[in-house]
Amino acid sequence: MEGFDKKDGIDKKQNERDDIFSKAVRAGKRTYFFDVKATRKNDYYLTITESKKRYEEDGRFRFEKHKLFLYKEDFEKFANGLKEAIDFIQAEQGAYNGNESTQTESKETSEESLSTAEYTNVDFEDLNQ
Repeated sequence: MEGFDKKDGIDKKQNERDDIFSKAVRAGKRTYFFDVKATRKNDYYLTITESKKRYEEDGRFRFEKHKLFLYKEDFEKFANGLKEAIDFIQAEQGAYNGNESTQTESKETSEESLSTAEYTNVDFEDLNQ
C-alpha cells in the first residue's frame, strides 16, 4: 500500500506540471481547445483539439475529437502557414464579418418557405368535382 501512495503522489505532481494553460473556444457546432502542456523536461508544447457532438441512431450522443500536437520548434512555420491560408481565403472571398452564417441561414430559410408556399396553395374545390 505504501508504494501505491507514493505512485499516486507522483501522478498528481505529473498532472500539475503537465497542464500549464487552457483555452476553450466555442464556434457553432464545434469547440476548439488550446492546451499548453509541458514535457518531462519542462518544454512546452501546444495541443489543439476540435470536438464535435455526434448523435447516434438511437438518440445518444458522443463527442468526436481530433487532436493536433504542435511543438515549439514548429510554432513559427505553423503560424506563417496558417496566416498565409487565412489571408488567401480573405483575399478570395472577403473578410468574415460575423454575420455570414446568419445571412446564409436566413437565405436558406426564405428559399425553403418560398418553395413550400408553392406546394401549400391547394384548392379543395377541385376535389369535389
